[in-house]
Amino acid sequence: MCSSTRTAPPKQVPLVHLLFLKPKHIGDALLLTPTLMAVRERYPAAMIWVLVRRGTESILAGCPAIDRIVTTAAPEAKRRGLSALRDDVKLVRELRRQHFDYAFEFSDSDRGRWLAWLSGARERVATRFYARISWLARRAITRFSDTDWLQGHRVEKDFTLVHETISLGSPVPPLAFSRERRAEWSPAATPDEFVVLHPGTRWQRKRWPFERWVELGRMLQARNLKLVLSSGPDAEEREGARRLQQELGPSVLNTDGQTTWAQLAGLLGKARLFVGVDTAAMHLAAACQCPTVALFGPSVLHFWRPWRVAHRVVMPESANEAQETPDFLSRVPSLSTDGVPTAKVYAACLEMLASTRSEAAIR
Repeated sequence: MCSSTRTAPPKQVPLVHLLFLKPKHIGDALLLTPTLMAVRERYPAAMIWVLVRRGTESILAGCPAIDRIVTTAAPEAKRRGLSALRDDVKLVRELRRQHFDYAFEFSDSDRGRWLAWLSGARERVATRFYARISWLARRAITRFSDTDWLQGHRVEKDFTLVHETISLGSPVPPLAFSRERRAEWSPAATPDEFVVLHPGTRWQRKRWPFERWVELGRMLQARNLKLVLSSGPDAEEREGARRLQQELGPSVLNTDGQTTWAQLAGLLGKARLFVGVDTAAMHLAAACQCPTVALFGPSVLHFWRPWRVAHRVVMPESANEAQETPDFLSRVPSLSTDGVPTAKVYAACLEMLASTRSEAAIR
């Protein structure tokens, strides 16, 4: 006999209303998912809302911990107008109606802190370590964390901020894009075994020279590996992937920037290997447990390395040296990925392919 009465949650698991604010870039949004999964595991009856910048929300579609995603306009002045202001007013009204117990602010920005304050949450939590704290922040935030996060991964930074307020246990989970929420990408039949190359990035200093992508692609093809090229929707990224496809031949498939994040997740879930620079696609590969070779240069390695996935990172010597200096945060932005030799990337690919093949055979 069916009953319409909802079973009350166990008394030892409090029903809490939680708001997580991270109005940053796409990859930053995905890096929040381990914390969200840990919260859901510890507080299965909690209501979990996430606020991100508009245009980044779809990469969170694979995280089953989230009840609701809301968005705010990008902070750049050229993207904000009267309509964006009206949308934010509506957003704040909607947030205040939820009566959040806690709001956790991860962007370390005055705008994020103000949104936390305007949400009306009873407790509003943010870090003040290595952050400029204005009078706005001091008014907006009720609880500050002083934990030194500079030596850890950004996933750990987010997790620790929440764990200090509501205990989450350990260890920190992997990134999340659940298998059930991935989608098929099938404009043509994908081979049984293939490598995904993702050469594009909007950051000029992160780009690896085009001719080295061609060299790497040919080296992998010489080992009878099939290739799928991935790119974002940006016109320049798409053009670069098309040029690479032309150089490598008609057997190479190209997403042409047309995949959704769910479709790219579906592709990565089947791939033998992902090769790319430090981008959101690299983090999505980690979320899908796709073995990864990552090219780093102007990125702080321990902040952004692939999280809890089999991987190898290849960096130029100048970047390796910069990571070891006391002023590494100021030095890293002046670096580039140009100094990464093709031979080192290819060797890392072969190492990952061999190790993951061995692990698959053991299983």
